[in-house]
Amino acid sequence: MREISTQPGPVVKLLSFRIATERAPQFIDITDEVQTLVAESGVSHGTATVFCRHTTAAIRINENEPLLLSDMEEFLKRVAPRELYYRHNDFSIRTENMTEDECPNAHAHCQHLMLGASETIPIVDGRLTLGRWQRVFLVELDRPREREVCVQIIGC
Repeated sequence: MREISTQPGPVVKLLSFRIATERAPQFIDITDEVQTLVAESGVSHGTATVFCRHTTAAIRINENEPLLLSDMEEFLKRVAPRELYYRHNDFSIRTENMTEDECPNAHAHCQHLMLGASETIPIVDGRLTLGRWQRVFLVELDRPREREVCVQIIGC
C-alpha cells in the first residue's frame, strides 16, 4: 500500500495487487479484492479507479453469470481472432517495442481497444456503489501470466 497524500483534506491512496490468469480471453471477478482495498483505505465517500497496467488486459464492469461470460469471451474471439494476420505479429518487419520473449499478441491489443484499461466507481459509506448485478473484472486477452491491478482511492 502506498499513500500519496498525508495532508489535511481528501485522502489519496494508490494500492495494487497481483493476480494470476489461466487463459485468454478470461474474465476474472476482482470485485472483492477492490472492495477490501476500499474498506482498508478508510475512505467513506469518494471514488475508486481500478486500472490495469497492461495493454493486453482490461478492466470492465459487467455481470458475473457463467453463460454470459462465455458469450463475452466468444465475442472477443470473433472481433479480433488470434489466427488473423497482424503486422504487429510479423517479426520479420516489426522493429519497435520488441522483447526477448516477444509473442504474437496483436489480437489482444485490438480486443483491448474495445474494452479499456480502467473503471471508476463511486464510494458511498465505504462501499463500492455497484448495481445489483455489476462486478469488476480483470479481462485477460493475451496469455496466462501474472497481472498487476492498481486501485486509486480518493475521498474522505
